[in-house]
Amino acid sequence: MAMSSLLKRFQDKWKSYRHRFVPWIAFNLRKNERSLRKVTEQSKDRLVSDEELSETLIPFFRALLRNDIACQGEVLRLLSTTTRARYISPEDHERPERGEPGGEHRRPLETMLHTTGFCIERKPSSLPFAGTGVFVTRGFVPKRTTVAMYPGTIYQAFEPILFQSIWNAFVFRCIDSVLIDGNDRGISKMIYRSCSGRDRLGPFALSDATWLTVSTKNPLAVGQYVNNSTNDRTANVYYQEYDVPKEFPLELRQYLPNVNYRHDTQRSAISARTLVPPSCISSSSRVRSSS
Repeated sequence: MAMSSLLKRFQDKWKSYRHRFVPWIAFNLRKNERSLRKVTEQSKDRLVSDEELSETLIPFFRALLRNDIACQGEVLRLLSTTTRARYISPEDHERPERGEPGGEHRRPLETMLHTTGFCIERKPSSLPFAGTGVFVTRGFVPKRTTVAMYPGTIYQAFEPILFQSIWNAFVFRCIDSVLIDGNDRGISKMIYRSCSGRDRLGPFALSDATWLTVSTKNPLAVGQYVNNSTNDRTANVYYQEYDVPKEFPLELRQYLPNVNYRHDTQRSAISARTLVPPSCISSSSRVRSSS
């Protein structure tokens, strides 16, 4: 009886881990061709331009900041008058305890629905052995917009990640061999927090570390929990590189859920990974990525 129970536990672990075991992937690759997205060149791995992604992310991040205005005092004081006026109106100086100007304080998910027209949330997956998945819980996701971001520490191909990768299901390998560690536990969590604190610029946080907690400031930072597509369940989003432009507003970088591992690359543009749908996604749908 004990041997049978042990064997079942091993089988359950294997069904979850095999998708990250390279020999198994190579042997079964042809069986799952319909779930693969063919990309012959890195330059073709884009559904939309970085400019289009910025046009969807920046208004949402601005709404998040307005909604959190009571906690943004130090940041606002260092902004120019013109920039500050985007977030507060004259009467708000007399009401620093208020949330979004002209209305009540909203939770980040409510701000997301109000700004983007949809909400996504982590929930237990309906797929066997798939763990947690990401679902559109309200509204619908327009095509060619950012539905989620893959958070974590960004490692270049030559940087050490051996210990962080052991039994880590959240290391994402990009087409350019860059690795993103989206694990929110253990040593991965410690490294991200350390790098995020290192990269601060005075009161300005250059990355978001709240995705490591249950109270995240940016609801988009759940990309590591998006399930892969299968032969009978096709992908409705694709991974896309997003090179954060240097002119990205400094006060909004606090919502970017990525950091570079090395300190000498912190001033270069963050190369984030977003998930973009080629067509609309309706409410109650599970978000599924290409393999």
